[in-house]
Parts: sequence; C-alpha cells; structure tokens
Amino acid sequence: MSTETEIRGRLLLNNEEYQQLAANHDSLDTRLAKLASQHYLSENEQAEEKTLKKRKLQTKDRMEHILRGSPRPSAQALKNSTESTASG
Repeated sequence: MSTETEIRGRLLLNNEEYQQLAANHDSLDTRLAKLASQHYLSENEQAEEKTLKKRKLQTKDRMEHILRGSPRPSAQALKNSTESTASG
C-alpha cells in the first residue's frame, strides 16, 4: 500500500491542480517567513499576515481534500468558512 508521502509525490507529478496548490502554498509560506523575520509589522503588514495565513490554510485544506480523494468543497462552503474565520 502507498504511503501518504508517495501519494503526494504522485500528485505533484500528475495532478496539475495539486501542483499549482503546492506552488501557491510555498509562495505563501515564503512571504509569511519574510514577515515573521521582521521585528516590527505595520498595521497593513499585520493585516496581510492574517490574510496570508488564511489563504495558506485554505490551500492546505484543498490539498488534503485532493490527497484524501474528497470532492472539492463548494464555493458556498469556502465562503462560509472564510466568513466564520473573519468574524472570529
């Protein structure tokens, strides 16, 4: 039986959406690391950091859905998820 790591590797080779999500996740991670390395964040940078963290989590969630073979969450479900995290 394949391990999760092997499945991820195959998805990175064969699944265009997964490839794009992985690249986006890495890009978000790089930007967040740059923000984290700063001693002080302006209000705009703090807001950007919060937004980037949400986007990174949504990207990771979608990657996990693909990995597990789950169907794509509906646009409404994503919207509701975003709204609930924004209000909390």
